[in-house]
Amino acid sequence: MRICLLYASMSGNTEDMAIIIKKELEKEGIEVVMEEMDGYELEKLTDFTGIILGSYTWGDGDLPYEVEEFEEELVHVDLSRIPAAVFGSGDRNYPSYCEAVHIFEETLKKAGAVLVCSGLKNEFEPKNEEEIEACRHFAQQFSIALKERV
Repeated sequence: MRICLLYASMSGNTEDMAIIIKKELEKEGIEVVMEEMDGYELEKLTDFTGIILGSYTWGDGDLPYEVEEFEEELVHVDLSRIPAAVFGSGDRNYPSYCEAVHIFEETLKKAGAVLVCSGLKNEFEPKNEEEIEACRHFAQQFSIALKERV
């Protein structure tokens, strides 16, 4: 099994989450191709067994400018029945906390992907054992769902 883990990270918080998720998936025997979302060739997504997207939320519930085009074009890729999941970082001081997670979940569904676990949200970087464990658990849930579908 080979999955694509794409992320957008300005301050490193979402990238830190991505690294934890990647390591946990690799422990489960899953090959993980991890890259930044900005500039990624969308047609490559159909070559994978599963897709995980991670993004921080900018301002009051917006996608980061560097992934807006990716998200707009993603809906036009046929991801029929491909298992997918979304994670992200945010700041609870804003009313639309981690809204990028919801935006990407909706876009993946419109593209035909199947969300196989709940979106993971974290305030800033995973800084304590509970938050690190939440990232590991997210990866484990994705792994179980992926293996059930293959």
